[in-house]
Amino acid sequence: MSFKIYSVTPIELCHDGYEIKINGVDVPLNTARVSAVPFNRRWPGHQRSVDQTELVNFVSFETDEPVTFEIKPKKPFEKAEIRPFELGITPEITDDGRIIFTLEKPAYFTVEPYGRSNALHIFADPVKIYNIDKDDENVIYFGKGEHDAGTIYLESNQTLFIDEGAVVYACVRANDAENIKILGRGILDNSKNKEQILFDANEENNFSAVNNAVREHTVMLNYCTNIEIEGITIRDSLVYNIKPSGCENIDIRNVKIIGCWRYNSDGIDMHNCKNVNIDNCFLRTFDDAICVKGFDFFFAENAEKATRDAIYRNGKCYDVFKNVHVSNCVIWNDWGKSLEIGAETRAEEIFDILFDSCHIIHACVNPLDCYNVDYADVHDVVYKNMSIEFDMIMARPIIQKKDDDVYHNDNPEYTPFTICVEVAFHEEYSGGGKRRGKNSRITFENIRLYDDRRPKLRFVGHSAESEVSDITVKDFYLGGKKLTNADVDVEQNEFCRNINVLL
Repeated sequence: MSFKIYSVTPIELCHDGYEIKINGVDVPLNTARVSAVPFNRRWPGHQRSVDQTELVNFVSFETDEPVTFEIKPKKPFEKAEIRPFELGITPEITDDGRIIFTLEKPAYFTVEPYGRSNALHIFADPVKIYNIDKDDENVIYFGKGEHDAGTIYLESNQTLFIDEGAVVYACVRANDAENIKILGRGILDNSKNKEQILFDANEENNFSAVNNAVREHTVMLNYCTNIEIEGITIRDSLVYNIKPSGCENIDIRNVKIIGCWRYNSDGIDMHNCKNVNIDNCFLRTFDDAICVKGFDFFFAENAEKATRDAIYRNGKCYDVFKNVHVSNCVIWNDWGKSLEIGAETRAEEIFDILFDSCHIIHACVNPLDCYNVDYADVHDVVYKNMSIEFDMIMARPIIQKKDDDVYHNDNPEYTPFTICVEVAFHEEYSGGGKRRGKNSRITFENIRLYDDRRPKLRFVGHSAESEVSDITVKDFYLGGKKLTNADVDVEQNEFCRNINVLL
C-alpha cells in the first residue's frame, strides 16, 4: 500500500488558492487557466479575452490506499461541496476553516468552497508501473522540468513518455502509424501553441473570419491503428485536446484534461473511428467534452470532395464509426455538450456506441446529446448509469456578438435539456450537404439528475425520411426519486416515432 505525490515544475502561470496536506504531507499545486463564464462566439478572427477566465489549482498523485485530505482555502467560505456527489464524501469543516475528508480509493473530483469559481481539482491516479526503458530508440522520453518540444511526430512502434514532474510544451502528431503510445504522469502543455493569423478579420459579423487562422490541435492522430494514451494531463489546448480521425483500436485511460478556455477547446473528438475505449478520464473543457463524429469538412471550399478524399484512403474505406465504449469519466463542461454524437456526421453509419457510468458535475448545455446534421444512420446507442449535476442557478450560455460585450446571466431560471436527440440541417456545420441522416434505437437508462427543476427532454426529426425513432428513456431519477412520464417535459415534433419516455 502506498501513495506518491507527483513533483511540480513551477511555470510562469501561478495561482496559490489553497494549502493542502495529504496524510500530513504538504502537497504542491499546479495551475491552469479555465473559462469563468459560458460566453462564446464563432471564431471572430482573434483569440478569446483572458478577462473571461480565471486561474484554478489542481493536485496530482497516485495511491492504492485511503488518504486523508486537509485543505485550507485562502479566502473565506461558508460550505464546501465535493463533486461528483456520488463519491459520497461529506467533508468536515473545522472552526479555523479547514476542509477535512478521507478518500477511500483513486478518483478524479473537485472540492468547491466557492461554487463553480476557484474550484480545487484533485487527480488521484491508480498506481501504475510503466517499465519504460529511457534508452530505447523507440521511446521519446521527457523527465522532470520544462521542455519546449514544438511538434512531436510519432511513427509506428514509438512511445512518447512524459514522466511525473515534466511539463512538455508540444503538439503531438501521427499519420498512418501503428502501435503508438502516449504515456506517463506528466503534463502535455499546449499553451505555447498559438493560432497563426493569415489575414486581419476582426470586424463583427465577418463570416470569413473562421478561415483567417491556422489552429492546431494538441494531439492529432490520422489513420492510425493500436493507440494507447494513458495517465497524462493535458493543459491549455488551443483547439481539440485529442483528435483521432480514421483510427482503429484506441485505448484512452486515466487522462486528465484541464485548462481549456480558448475557442473550440473540445476534449476528445473522434471522427470515423472503430473500436474505441475511453475509461476513467477527467475532462474540463470549453466546448464539447467527448464527441463521436463523422468527418467534419464543412469549412472546406468543396466539403463533398474533402469528405470523399478522407473516406477513401490507402485502398481502405473509412465511412463508418462503430464500437465505442466510454465509461467512468468525470466531466465538467464550461460550454457545449458533455457526451455527444455529432454535430458533424459525415459517415454512412454511426453505431454500437455505449456511454456508461459517467459523472457530469457541471454543464450549461444539453449533457446527453445526439445532434445529427449530416447524413449518418445513427443507431444502437446506449447512455446508461449517468449522474448529472445541475447548478442551483445555471449560468446560461450566451453568444458574444461584439468584442466589448460583457457576460451577464440574464435568465436565472434557465435549465438545459437533459437529453436531446435531433436530426437537423445546420447552416454552417452541414456544409451545404443535401443528405440528412436518421437516429434510431437509442436508449437512456438509469439517468440520475441532481436538480430542483422539472427535467426537459427534446426529440426532433428533420423529415419523414430523416426521423428520430425507437427512443427509450427508462429509470430516470430526480434527486433520488424515480420519475414517471408525468414528471418530465417532453418536446417532440411530427418526425418522431415510437418515443417511449418513462412508460
